[in-house]
Amino acid sequence: DVTEIEEQEAQAKQEEQIMKEQELSNLLHEKRYLRALGLAISLDRPHTVLMVVKAILKETDGRKHLEENIVRLRKDQKEAVLAFSVTWNTNSRNCHEAQAVIETLLKHEAPDNLLQYSGIKSAVESLLPYT
Repeated sequence: DVTEIEEQEAQAKQEEQIMKEQELSNLLHEKRYLRALGLAISLDRPHTVLMVVKAILKETDGRKHLEENIVRLRKDQKEAVLAFSVTWNTNSRNCHEAQAVIETLLKHEAPDNLLQYSGIKSAVESLLPYT
């Protein structure tokens, strides 16, 4: 019978999730945005990533800080942020943040690098009508 072991594993995963949520909250409170972005991306939380981006943009020199943080993300994290931005861009309340992220990626990534992103073709096709 493996029911007890499965329950323990599920509980451990739930506790880990709660710990990550708390860490994310603490990072946002401490304004450690790069770590907060990375954690929110790893948790696959587009809305939380959007909240981090909005928090960065509210800071003095927000665009500059956003660029600094996005440039320091790994390639897979940049791909995730781009995918999230496609969705944000379809909503007029979030389109400015999406455009800021897209602008940063276009400015700091070489076209050849962007073409290597997974899902770049569909992302561009989805962005065109709203951009």
